[in-house]
Amino acid sequence: MTAASAAGQHGVVIRAATTADLPGMAAIYNDAVLHSLATFDVEVRPDDHYADRLRSRAPGDHVLVAVTEPAAEVVGYAFSGVYRPRAAYDATREVSVYLAEAARGQGLGRRLYAELFARVDADGIHTCLAVIAQPNPASEALHRSFGFEPAGTLREVGRKFDRWVDTAFWQRLHPGPLEAPAAP
Repeated sequence: MTAASAAGQHGVVIRAATTADLPGMAAIYNDAVLHSLATFDVEVRPDDHYADRLRSRAPGDHVLVAVTEPAAEVVGYAFSGVYRPRAAYDATREVSVYLAEAARGQGLGRRLYAELFARVDADGIHTCLAVIAQPNPASEALHRSFGFEPAGTLREVGRKFDRWVDTAFWQRLHPGPLEAPAAP
């Protein structure tokens, strides 16, 4: 079964990523490096590119994969991680989702994000941020459907494929009441 046919069926499972998933994740990421503005990386990354993210046990840090069954082929992934490495940002996470080309447009990004935000919210993360290269109406619609709102645009901050690219910051606040963290 190909990624395209499996991704469109219910034979896709969302689960926490393992080290065995790293090569599949890298393949999806490297396709984005070479062919899209989903990342501003311009050189492909090794299979262990996300290994440090998998090792994090900090509340709010999650790496999820969408895999076909029974082949366990990675067809997408989503993660939440440190926005900036300063203590005042501990309740903020940057999020992202990547899909294999054949798996796009079938609701898989929505499924990955639904599980990711359930976990992030349960961890008490107050703010999630997404950085979206412009233009990208599909990504904006996905983020808006999870409660994200535009927070600002940085003009011409990246250069890829021989052109300047804007990025838009989108922000999502925790949907329910949260207890304020203890003062440092």
